Amino acid sequence: MSVTMYNLTVPVFSRGLTVLSTLLTKAEAHAAETGVSVESLVSARLVEDMLPLSGQIQRVSDTAKNTVGRLMTIAAPSFPDTEATFAELKARVEKTLAFLQTITAQDLEGSDTRDISVKFGKLELTLSGSDYVLKFAIPNFFFHVTTAYDILRAQGVPVGKADYLGAYS
Repeated sequence: MSVTMYNLTVPVFSRGLTVLSTLLTKAEAHAAETGVSVESLVSARLVEDMLPLSGQIQRVSDTAKNTVGRLMTIAAPSFPDTEATFAELKARVEKTLAFLQTITAQDLEGSDTRDISVKFGKLELTLSGSDYVLKFAIPNFFFHVTTAYDILRAQGVPVGKADYLGAYS
């Protein structure tokens, strides 16, 4: 099997989002078992100048759907960043997964050579589709998945490496 733009994006993002949903389920159970407030977990940060857990999950969602949208030159669905509960965060993850499930390999054919322009803070980039996915989108996606994991771990949620890696079936 050759590696296609579809293989590099939709299954990778879907897997990461599924892992994130599982982490949220564990965090919700931890809050219920320990009496830790959901609000404190959802608003927890690693350090003051980083986004809270909710912001990390919003960026994971945005990166997945906007990457595919840019590659296809379509407007990806837009979700307001208003989630304040585990149920709302998990619903956002599910909506993102549902969008990804509508994408086919044919939808992404030829996107490897398409110019993709993005603004990231003051940085403006124009990369080929394949460079955009490999050098920006995937690293950005996993930065936020990892940071969400780290926030939960720092807050005492009992998650480990196997939870981060997820199931392989």
